[in-house]
Amino acid sequence: MAMKTPEESDVGIVCYISNLPGFRGILKQRYSDFIVNEVDLEGNVVRLTTLDAPPEPVHIAEGNETNASDHLNKSYDAEIESFRTLAGEPDADLLQGFIARITSGAEESLSPTVLSPNSDKIHRTAIHNYFKEKFKFLVTDTIDGPDASTKCIRVRVSSGGQSKGKMSKKRKERGDKPFDSRGSSSWPEHVGKFLRFHLFKENKDTQEALGLIGKMLGTQSRSFGFAGTKDKRAVSTQRVTVFKQSASKLASLNEKLIGIKVGDFCYVKDGLVLGKLLGNRFTVTLRGVIADSEDTIKAAADALGKQGFINYFGLQRFGSGSVPTHNIGAALLRGEWKTAVSMILDPREGEKDVVAIAREYYKESGDIDGTLRRMPRHLVAERAVLQSLKKFPGNYLQALKAIPRTLRMMYVHSYQSYLWNHAASARAQKCGSDQVVVGDIVHHEGHDDENVAEVVSECGNDDSSDAFDHVHLDETSEMDLRAEGHPLVKALTSEDIASGRYSLDDIVLPLPGSRVIYPNNDVADIYHDLAKKDSISLTESVHNVKEFSITSMTGGYRRVFQKPMDYEWEMLRYRDFSVPLAETDLDKITKSKHLRFVEGKDFVNGNDNPLDSVISSTCENGANASVNIGEASISDRDEIHMALKLAFSLPSSSYATMAIRELLKTSTSVAFHKTLNHETCSSSQT
Repeated sequence: MAMKTPEESDVGIVCYISNLPGFRGILKQRYSDFIVNEVDLEGNVVRLTTLDAPPEPVHIAEGNETNASDHLNKSYDAEIESFRTLAGEPDADLLQGFIARITSGAEESLSPTVLSPNSDKIHRTAIHNYFKEKFKFLVTDTIDGPDASTKCIRVRVSSGGQSKGKMSKKRKERGDKPFDSRGSSSWPEHVGKFLRFHLFKENKDTQEALGLIGKMLGTQSRSFGFAGTKDKRAVSTQRVTVFKQSASKLASLNEKLIGIKVGDFCYVKDGLVLGKLLGNRFTVTLRGVIADSEDTIKAAADALGKQGFINYFGLQRFGSGSVPTHNIGAALLRGEWKTAVSMILDPREGEKDVVAIAREYYKESGDIDGTLRRMPRHLVAERAVLQSLKKFPGNYLQALKAIPRTLRMMYVHSYQSYLWNHAASARAQKCGSDQVVVGDIVHHEGHDDENVAEVVSECGNDDSSDAFDHVHLDETSEMDLRAEGHPLVKALTSEDIASGRYSLDDIVLPLPGSRVIYPNNDVADIYHDLAKKDSISLTESVHNVKEFSITSMTGGYRRVFQKPMDYEWEMLRYRDFSVPLAETDLDKITKSKHLRFVEGKDFVNGNDNPLDSVISSTCENGANASVNIGEASISDRDEIHMALKLAFSLPSSSYATMAIRELLKTSTSVAFHKTLNHETCSSSQT
């Protein structure tokens, strides 16, 4: 079935709060037109303020780490023979070959080896302990086997030298990380084991940036922790932690990194995990603004601050390619493992040539090794699926489970988001956006009422605390209404409406799961009707794989209407599209002389004369025209342009692009704004 990149209406984004007219404006003409600063749990806006490493509290040893090959000056023949008795011939031969490859100098590029499937936990424990005692330069962990009843032991080189037994922790105690062999093997006890720093990046997604830093440090990307992903097509600053790395070593990378800077270093006891943020602070500049009058722009900007926007999941939630993630999620919910794998691997429209070539090669040849050589490393899901299929041919469920958990859960969460968006549109269409109505689900906290239900997290299963994250998510890592302080929800009755205790700000809608309640009105039917069209039941599962079953997920709630916080806006005039109109954190550090910052309505070229209230525009037929606002008029040949700059904060579960959509009353798709940008640049050159 041919697919296209999803448009907003395809994923349920169809309504607005206000009836005010929109206007033309270009989103993300420059990366600095979309600045994102993380807001931590204490409400502090995270900024890059220094690139320098502070004095180290003590000498942190970096030169005493040993390579695995240093341990191989002795023969391990006797240990391998003993292992042969413990684990059997096949696994002993695997280990012998693995050690031989280390000895040959292939340590840095050596992939882990996986031992035979084993359903005996006691036996697996004995193997783990044997490695800790006899092969201290190796570390082991347990991964899923080819079927539900077995597990496999994975063996790889320790990046930190001597193993100190920390890998004996149960998986639930250490999250989903396979082992803790990261960073320096020598570390002072009184110094926090995690280095926290502020990551500043431009036109890089979070995973890509950390992958580059990890490669320079010689550590895996799993060594890093962060609270949420940030938009790629933007300039962003966020907190990151890395295990047992020195600030001076990281700071030294600034000279080599392009589009990335690190700074504001400190050592902390705990690493960051997904969801540990309050939200994000956005500075958004809309360029090439054209409206029928300046009053139209002012009215729309004021209305956004007062009324807010429908809190849709943005297009980023559903992927950037022609195979929407919610379609893959639907296949998983139906138990169609092979179909889901094909959707992940098959060729799709709109990708870079290197990716398209790799996908086409696999589609035509089925050559996994050749495809892996061609497939870029940042395509984590695709590579994980291929590597699993290489080890377990034809086992498509195992291949899906090989995808990192927070990434593979994205598909099912995306389908939940798809249903939620359609339900939110139905709520706005049927009931309006100016009052609560009977049957609405509301966030009910602090009221004494028996007819309530506990708000639960949307992310993960009952036995999982994993947050949601994926490289396709731009502004958010999903974290909806939490159960802190036991917040509750309830369906409103006519008595509740009459009481006047509830407002639009209290209305939530469920993300489907086993522990949610649905609105007590027609909006509930949207969920079940849409799911039925996709041959999915929200109350029964057709398979027993819990993580791919909505009935095994708790579900959650999401606020329907969201207002921007600490909201401010200003209108600017500028001549040159290449000149930044907002100051980034790095600009503030370097005090760049090339930045001609606009204040109020001054020219960006430094002219002290205020510009009359004039907007220039170009007619659809390409003829020059001018729009007279107030008393002054100006021709577009003078290249005076208008911009609207907004600054506001949103919770981590909200998308800034949806706020911009409410303002402009146009699509927020990348393709749409690229077209506007092209039209503007073309007209400015004529």
